[in-house]
Amino acid sequence: MNPKTMFLQTSSKILFLVAVGAFFSVSLGAAPDTPPLLGFKTESAQQERELEKKFDTELHKEEMAHWMEYMAAHPHHLGSKYGEELAGFVKSNFVAWGYSTEIKEYPVLFPTPKTRLLEMTSPSRFTASLSEESPEKDQAAGLGEQLLPYNAYCVGGDVTGELVYVNYGVPKDYEALAQRGIDVKGKIVIARYGGSWRGIKPKVAFEHGAIGCLIYSDPRDDGYFRGNVFPNGPYRNEHGAQRGSVEDMPMYPGDPFTNGVTPTEEGKRLAIQNAATLAKIPVLPISYADAQPFLAALGGPVAPEEWRGALPMTYHLGPGPAQVHLKLELDWNLVKARDIIARMPGSERADEWVVRGNHYDAWVNGAWDPLSGTVGLLEQARALSVLKSQGWQPKRTIIFGVWDGEEPGLIGSTKWFEENAEELKKHAAVYLNTDDNQRGFLSARGSHTLEKFVNQIAKDLVDPEKSISVWDRLRDQMLVNAKPAERREINARSDLRMEAPGAGSDYAAGLNHLGIPIVTMEFAGEVGGGAYHSIEDSYANYAKFQDPGFSYTLLLSQLSGRAVLRFANAEVLPFEFNDFADTMEKYVGEVTKLLDDTREETKEMNQLIHSKALWAAADPYEPFVEPKEKPEVPFLNFAPLQNALAKLKASCRKFEEAKKSVETNPPALTLETEKTLDQMLMQMERSLTTLEGLPRRPWYKHAIYAPGFYTGYSAKTLPGVREAIEQRNWPEATQQIEVIARTLEAFADQLDRARVLMARPGT
Repeated sequence: MNPKTMFLQTSSKILFLVAVGAFFSVSLGAAPDTPPLLGFKTESAQQERELEKKFDTELHKEEMAHWMEYMAAHPHHLGSKYGEELAGFVKSNFVAWGYSTEIKEYPVLFPTPKTRLLEMTSPSRFTASLSEESPEKDQAAGLGEQLLPYNAYCVGGDVTGELVYVNYGVPKDYEALAQRGIDVKGKIVIARYGGSWRGIKPKVAFEHGAIGCLIYSDPRDDGYFRGNVFPNGPYRNEHGAQRGSVEDMPMYPGDPFTNGVTPTEEGKRLAIQNAATLAKIPVLPISYADAQPFLAALGGPVAPEEWRGALPMTYHLGPGPAQVHLKLELDWNLVKARDIIARMPGSERADEWVVRGNHYDAWVNGAWDPLSGTVGLLEQARALSVLKSQGWQPKRTIIFGVWDGEEPGLIGSTKWFEENAEELKKHAAVYLNTDDNQRGFLSARGSHTLEKFVNQIAKDLVDPEKSISVWDRLRDQMLVNAKPAERREINARSDLRMEAPGAGSDYAAGLNHLGIPIVTMEFAGEVGGGAYHSIEDSYANYAKFQDPGFSYTLLLSQLSGRAVLRFANAEVLPFEFNDFADTMEKYVGEVTKLLDDTREETKEMNQLIHSKALWAAADPYEPFVEPKEKPEVPFLNFAPLQNALAKLKASCRKFEEAKKSVETNPPALTLETEKTLDQMLMQMERSLTTLEGLPRRPWYKHAIYAPGFYTGYSAKTLPGVREAIEQRNWPEATQQIEVIARTLEAFADQLDRARVLMARPGT
């Protein structure tokens, strides 16, 4: 599902933290070529690295290419015939490799398109084709089995109205329209993909009174403006359309009709009109070939420069004179989501679970999204089974989850996490996620107690294009693209920060709902994303453009495989806490600055309004509506949060000091103490959740990370405070400052208890 690889992220946002220490490792006497590993003693770290070398020899690019070609041979969306066949294929492989394997089935109400009609009725007539044309035979494989371009989990409808162009369709775009006197109430909006997750566009349109929403792919964003289009390049051609869900996942992901309840065939479901996360107006995705006649027929003001795409015309805002008729009817069918769950039991600590997942369902053939990640997971699982046949067994239990229904709304993974919530809270040490993948730079997001862990792995792997470490190449890319202040920070420190997790892939329920620490990993940044959710996401396209030779498919399997092995084998779970405290200090500084900036910006804008400067500067030949002055921004009391941060930093520092003391001063921890310490460390991330959850979206329990209410995939950190400030809800901001302060204090208290245990082995 992730659109994160559609556009190259600025390197300043792809942030990681290099490991500078080790958990229970002794540096004295260690060989120069065997740096310490978090969670391992020196001797066992050397054994772990030898095991990883054996693991690497069992990974084969040819096997992954073969599996991808087979799995991408036909469309395999949720509920499809080929999807069911693939579930059996995946299960049979896990069984053959010796895993205890089951298919978990969940009945889900899933909409598919029945009637799609889009036409312009004036000033001229035009009917959109609403179809994709593939220039290559391979990319048209399974044509009769494909879902035609549509957006899942919106309501149907038959609406007619004037058309308005709303740019990316995010809240600030509607503010710009209002300043030009343009109201979308009773109208149909057309937005371009990008700027936010697609589900935000109809959500905001509905909030402003629109009756329908069209979403098109502009060539400026992922078409010919970026580079060569299919079949000569990886960018979207004029007929490409992006399918996808518009479920309001910032409210809650998963099945919209059975939120939090395991569904059954006869089970009670919400009525369509009562499902809170359905888009409330009909929504349809279209290609830029279909979009151009509608956009060209718009009048009204010329669009602001930053709103203009790359189509050969002048972009206008409307409303009208283009009149649009949109009709959408959906079939709501009960289908089965099929998750494949495979277990390799642990020897010493079977009650600690390392969970590894990737989805296998796709909107069409899905070679890139998601099979580039799926085949890496399968090859990883096969290689681990070979190691097991040679005598190795993990200390901890390894669970593989191959998820269904991710594309419509993280359905399969969410159901499994919700169904097993109590067990997972007790036993899950970590969830390691992958999704799509392509050649490029390492990108990882996750819990900041795992920053050093991720970076140790990145430093151990070699980039196949440059023959330097993955970590070094990422750092160099960041330096090249960073702004001066960012470059100074990179040069001034030996670590790189890891990006915060938002949503958009199968880690959401584990992290946001249950408080399980997660990392989601991929390579990206050197290839265009025009195949995303389209007919062009084929094996031929992937092998030709996304990852020729499957070198980065192999590299992702090595990366995520090391994460599984190290978590499964470590003496003590490989968390590190100073980096977490440093990140929390950064986030507290950001929300404090956000309030100050909001206060100053409000003051300056009110002065411009009051002095009539905006009126004087406006072009009298263009529509202009002077905004109203906003209330002054108050000063809020951040002292509880700042005090909690000081306590957190002290607790993290003392824990790491105690850890170093245990490393260098015998006696070592006993096995029973290590197990008890593991149990305490497993609860650290859980302590960052709250019973009440976030305001107006209680499914999201994590107080530090959440997808933004108006961004979708993108993370909001300290979301209760940050979004209250953005929405100018000062009482709520004050209340959420207290909530996050108590949460950080609880985290510090839990870590203090772990430190006391670690400082007194055997007690």
